Amino acid sequence: MPPTTVERITHIVEAIASIRRAVTGHTFQSFTEDETLRRAVERLLEIISEASRHLPDHMKDSELAINWRRLADLGNWLRHAYHRTDAGLLWVMIENELDPLETFALRHTRGLER
Repeated sequence: MPPTTVERITHIVEAIASIRRAVTGHTFQSFTEDETLRRAVERLLEIISEASRHLPDHMKDSELAINWRRLADLGNWLRHAYHRTDAGLLWVMIENELDPLETFALRHTRGLER
């Protein structure tokens, strides 16, 4: 059975928390130089991307601050163009995209049932 909407949102929240824990204390330079960390963040962003692709459109339409297409494209890129991973793009996602996504996810977990 596929995950429910609430489970997918929970996966997003958990992946964001894991990314934040992983990159705490890192700079862009140290992130770029730590291959294991980069690959872990790639996987967590892939989870976020995949979970977001299955959220109902009416939920995503309520949050214009998130570029849902770019988030979906990121997952495709990480899966299919893994050999061209760009640490700069990942860092921008970490720095700029996680906060609005987390705010969205937390707001939409209220009142939803598993």
